Amino acid sequence: MRSGRRGTAARRRGILERHNHPARASNCQGRRRLTIALKHWESYVVKQGAKVRLGAVPALGTEFCDDKKAARAQLKKYRKEIDELLAILAEEEKRSLLVILQGMDASGKDGAVRKVFTGVNPAYCKVVSFKEPDREELAHDYLWRVYRALPAMGELGVFNRSQYEDVLARQARGDISHKEGRQRLRQIADIERTWSQNGTVLRKFFLHISCDEQTRRFEARLDTPEKHWKVQESDFKDRKLWPKFAAAYEEVLSRTSTPQAPWYIIPADRKWYRDVAIAGVVLAALRSMRPRIPKPKIDRKHLAI
Repeated sequence: MRSGRRGTAARRRGILERHNHPARASNCQGRRRLTIALKHWESYVVKQGAKVRLGAVPALGTEFCDDKKAARAQLKKYRKEIDELLAILAEEEKRSLLVILQGMDASGKDGAVRKVFTGVNPAYCKVVSFKEPDREELAHDYLWRVYRALPAMGELGVFNRSQYEDVLARQARGDISHKEGRQRLRQIADIERTWSQNGTVLRKFFLHISCDEQTRRFEARLDTPEKHWKVQESDFKDRKLWPKFAAAYEEVLSRTSTPQAPWYIIPADRKWYRDVAIAGVVLAALRSMRPRIPKPKIDRKHLAI
C-alpha cells in the first residue's frame, strides 16, 4: 500500500461497512434511492455505432433535475461517496479510473474539474490539462505525452482535453486531412482498448454547449477583469470554425464510443446540471468497479513481543 493514502482507522472501518457490506449501512434506504437516480445519467451515453448529430441534441438539459439547489445538494452527496470509493481504490491499488473532458471553448471543462472533484483527496487524484504541444512533445508521436499522463493503479486521472485534441483541433483547422483524422481515431480506439484490458476504466465526456451560450460566456469573460486571463485570441479564431469543430466532434463521438470507453454527451448550457451529471456518471463507474480494501498481510500474532 502507498504511504499517505490511509485515513484514520475509524474512517476506513466506516467506508468498509458501507461499501463492502452495504446491508449494514444505516442509510441503506437512501443509498438505494441514489442508485436509481444514477441510472438516469446513463441515458447520455453514445451507443456504439450510433450516428451523432449534435444539432439534434439539446444543450440545455434538465431532464432529471430542474432545481439548481437540489442539484447542488445531490452533487455534494455524489462527491462524498466518490471520495470514499477512491480511498478504497487507492488501498486496492489494482485498477485506475480515467475521466476525459472535451468540449468547445468555454464549455466548462475547468469548471467541471473544480466543481466535481472538490473535496476529493489529492492523493488519489491526478489532473492533467493538455495544451498546445511543446517542443519536446512535438519531437515525439502525438500519443507520447498522453501515455506519460496516464493515472497509476489506484488513482483517478482527469484529462482536461486529451488525445482527441490532436484529431479535433488539427482537423478542424486543416492541419491534417480527413483521412489522417480517421486513422488517428482508429489508433486511439485501439489504445483505449489496451488501457481497458490493463485495468484502466474510462469515462469520456463531451460538454455540449450551444453557440449562443458560448457567446454569453465569452462576453462575460470580456466584461470581467478577473476573467480576462481566460480569453485567448485562438478562442475567437476557433469560434469562426464552429461548424468544422462540430463536424469533427460528431465523427469522434460516432466512431470512438465503445462499451469499454464510452462517450457521454452532457448538456452543459447550465453549469450546475453539467456538474451533477458528470459526478453521477463518475460515481456509477466507481460503484461498478466495486473496489475492495485488501486483507491485511499480518495479523494480531505479530503484535506479540
